[in-house]
Amino acid sequence: MNERILIIEDDQAILKLLQRGLAYEGYTVDTATDGRTGLILARDHTPDLVILDWMLPGMDGLEVCHRLRTGGSIPILMLTAKDTVQDRIQGLDAGADDYMIKPVRQSELLARVHALLRRAYPREDKKQLSFPPFEIDTQRGEIRRAGAKIELTPKEFDLAVVLFRNLGRLMSRGHLQEAVWGRSGDLVTRTVDTHVSQVRKKLDLRVETGYRVVPIYNYGYRLEQILSP
Repeated sequence: MNERILIIEDDQAILKLLQRGLAYEGYTVDTATDGRTGLILARDHTPDLVILDWMLPGMDGLEVCHRLRTGGSIPILMLTAKDTVQDRIQGLDAGADDYMIKPVRQSELLARVHALLRRAYPREDKKQLSFPPFEIDTQRGEIRRAGAKIELTPKEFDLAVVLFRNLGRLMSRGHLQEAVWGRSGDLVTRTVDTHVSQVRKKLDLRVETGYRVVPIYNYGYRLEQILSP
């Protein structure tokens, strides 16, 4: 993943939390604590997405949003403690693509970021994926190992595809939840864990067979390929 994200946020605790979570997901992260510095970074480094606080010193988030929108079509996710309907309308009218009320949950923010990037930069997915000995046919919804079809439920198949397409990348439960179930809230975390366990079992993902699913405590999973020495 090479996407660059710019965070413009004056609260250091929130800034560091967001920066750490996004960097953990594999994004390149730039940060600014005021609007003017944020605009300079946006001009110099061309981020793929901006996470923007509304209440900033000097130039507020609405003005920054206006200027960013005038200069291009970068996706903007606005964060704010302002929670009235009118506030939301004002933020969206200023050019924000999405709007979250503080305090934000890390898993939901990551899911919103993934969704915004996916809409802004659509990619044509390959129908046939090859990860020897696995062959994945996304059109038929089938995974074969050495030619033999592996029986999976639709959600298990979708989860397996997400894991293989992101081979080697650490993914949060929130990302997996949004990618497979298409929503960012209310799904029991255990549902994600159960499906990962079933995919691991049915595909026999372990060191001896060339792939393994590594759980990261209280965060998510990474599918790794085990290369022969």
